[in-house]
Amino acid sequence: MKLLENINLRNEILAGLTVAMTMIPESLSFAILAGLSPLTGLYAAFLMGLITSILGGRPGMVSGGAGATVVVLIALAAGHGVQYLFAAVVLAGVLQLLVGLFKLGKFVRLIPQPVMYGFLNGLAIIIFMAQVQQFRLPADPSSWMTGTSLYTMLGLTAFTILVVLVFPKVTKKIPASLVAILMVFILVSIFGIDTKKVADIASVSGSFPTFHIPDISWTLDTLKLIFPYSLVMAGVGLIESLLTLNMVDEITNTKGKSNKEAMAQGVANVVNGFFGGMGGCAMVAQTLVNLDAGARSRISSFIGAIAIMVIILVGAPFIEQIPMAALVGVMMMVAIGTFQWVSLRIINKFPKSDIFVGMLVAAITVVLHNLALAVLAGVVVSALVFAWDNAKRIRARKYIDEDGVKYYEIYGPLFFGSTAAFMEKFDVLDDPKYIVIDFKESRVVDMSAIDALNKITERYAKQDKHVQLRHLSPDCRSLLKNAQGFVHIDIAEDPTYKVMPND
Repeated sequence: MKLLENINLRNEILAGLTVAMTMIPESLSFAILAGLSPLTGLYAAFLMGLITSILGGRPGMVSGGAGATVVVLIALAAGHGVQYLFAAVVLAGVLQLLVGLFKLGKFVRLIPQPVMYGFLNGLAIIIFMAQVQQFRLPADPSSWMTGTSLYTMLGLTAFTILVVLVFPKVTKKIPASLVAILMVFILVSIFGIDTKKVADIASVSGSFPTFHIPDISWTLDTLKLIFPYSLVMAGVGLIESLLTLNMVDEITNTKGKSNKEAMAQGVANVVNGFFGGMGGCAMVAQTLVNLDAGARSRISSFIGAIAIMVIILVGAPFIEQIPMAALVGVMMMVAIGTFQWVSLRIINKFPKSDIFVGMLVAAITVVLHNLALAVLAGVVVSALVFAWDNAKRIRARKYIDEDGVKYYEIYGPLFFGSTAAFMEKFDVLDDPKYIVIDFKESRVVDMSAIDALNKITERYAKQDKHVQLRHLSPDCRSLLKNAQGFVHIDIAEDPTYKVMPND
């Protein structure tokens, strides 16, 4: 009961209805783009939204039939039929479920902030450009609107945007996007304005989804065929869902559960495959619509899913008459809100490498529509930049004590990127007979570092000189112990030394 006291039911219900309005045309568009029946998109919106609202790890987040996941399956559906697509969706769901069960969702934390900025900026551009495509003629999608039809669409879109901007100044009790959709609908109905409507995209009327096992040959060859598609779909879906989860965490200043969300996405996609849905993941645009409308609980996404099913069953005649300009205006405002304008304001304060990573991720997202590839490329480049920067930081302080022993005090991590610079620090020919390499301010990180230590020891040994390592942290000692038999290094046994703390 205390939980319900903190929930504004009116906001949740109205937000859910608004989400349903904006999700329908997008789901229809993606289904048609993939060469599927329009109902497969609506079923995905219903099933994904319903299941993730109940089982998901992030209240306030909306899932549906997202284009990011469907695009990777277009080739499979075109070449082998929709039944293979459904099987691939089931397998992708199983893979996502396993990610959640093995608690691998936490690795989304490894995604750097510049990658997040690039992801959101690229997605904002995609959302905006998708709305521009709605200015094509319904009868001939290859041609753009002209004359009266274009000006009417532009005028209604501009009116929608104006209402979304102004209405919150009047009251925030009702979502501005829902008010805008209703006002444009009433305006078009009263004055009989001829403009593009939802019905011009496809019919949204249908029946309740029924259980159906994909009609394919369940063989090893089939598994080999669909597995690559399923793997890519699972990856794209999880990346988009978990990045959306992080985004909602930042907006609401709360903490979602990534592994629970991964399992929910998996279950939802398995159900999709068996009930005729095209599959999907979290939807950034609809999530932002939901949050902007004041939703903060699971109720709104549940209401949105139920509303979509009600529309499919009985409400299609009404929804099909909604002007597309109203939905285009709402989604354009979502795109503008999604774009991280702060990334432009502080661009001159970012390291150049971070700017490059953000632009790279945004470009791949926009050009290829492959969010998984974009994020992967961003993470790899960021990791390489990090390795390069740390490779340049390794230093050595050198001195000889009263006994004639030369000390090399190493600063900075010793890993694959810094081994070359590390080797250059030593003067093997001119050094005295005894050398101590002190790692009090350093750390041996990987096998490349161990190999470097082995090589420098061998170089000194050839000159009949002896090297001893000191102040190795416990994990460094463990790494060296595992390499016994491959390396021969003298480590000083000093129980009183200070070690680097484990991160």
